[in-house]
Amino acid sequence: MTWYRWDDEDLCLTLKVQPRAKRDAFVGPLGDCYRVQITAPPVDGKANAHLRRFLAETFNVPVSQIDLDAGALSRIKRVRIHAPRRLASFLPANSPRERG
Repeated sequence: MTWYRWDDEDLCLTLKVQPRAKRDAFVGPLGDCYRVQITAPPVDGKANAHLRRFLAETFNVPVSQIDLDAGALSRIKRVRIHAPRRLASFLPANSPRERG
C-alpha cells in the first residue's frame, strides 16, 4: 500500500501526524504514510480539527469535504478529500486529476 490513492474524484491519504509542532507542514513520505506536522495539541479533538482545516486550505476545498476515515485517536490517520480543487506539490505529477 502507498500513502495516497485515488477513489474516482476523491483523494485518500494515509498520514502520520505530529501534533504540537512549531509550524504546519508536509514533511515527506515515511513508509506507507506521509508525515505531517501541525501546531495543534492532541487534546479534545483539536489536532483532528486543525488537520482538517490545514488539508482544506491546501487542497482548496471546504472543511466539510475532508473526512477522517480512520485514526481519530491515533497519529496514523486515513483521510478522504472529496474532489480536491488544487493538488499539493508533494503529490506525484502523474495523478489522475492532472492527466484529465
